[in-house]
Amino acid sequence: MIRNTIVILSIFTLIVGCMTTSKEMTEAQKAEYLTLGDSLSAYTQQMLLKNLTKAIEASGTAGAVSFCSESAIPLTNEAAATHQVAIQRLSEKNRNPDNTLSSETDMKAWEVISGLMQDKDVNPKHWVTKDGEAVYYYKAIPLGMPTCLSCHGNKDTEIEAETLQAITMKYPNDKATGYEMGQLRGIWKVQLK
Repeated sequence: MIRNTIVILSIFTLIVGCMTTSKEMTEAQKAEYLTLGDSLSAYTQQMLLKNLTKAIEASGTAGAVSFCSESAIPLTNEAAATHQVAIQRLSEKNRNPDNTLSSETDMKAWEVISGLMQDKDVNPKHWVTKDGEAVYYYKAIPLGMPTCLSCHGNKDTEIEAETLQAITMKYPNDKATGYEMGQLRGIWKVQLK
């Protein structure tokens, strides 16, 4: 009986050891994935900002809310398909329910990136990890422009009534207000492998 228990524990230890090893990457692999993730998230961010700016110019921040609710995820999916990866924007205080932190890896990434946000000397604020065979890249999305406060700032002082009404109509369970410049607004998630 004791011998069987020792054999079972040995096999379990071996399996756990193999699982841990599969999560490890060389520094060269990490650097390659970080470079690729930075490139893909920057490309997608620029595409979204370009289109968002057009929406604001055409119909103000209330129009931007409509743009985001109708076009942000499809444009992100288009960028992902072009580059044959999966790309998402996630947040602990999401506006769109599709942008919720949904896995343990996402929650760990939020924790890591939140910690990096506290260290002004660390740039860029990104993290790469392996979960089984999948490789994930995460990068901070800080609130970086004053214009962002028009939809994500203080409800009483920074968001116009018309814009707040549009947010409430499009996103009845919105949690994405009350931010200040520089705060962590969300994270990019790119599944690279």
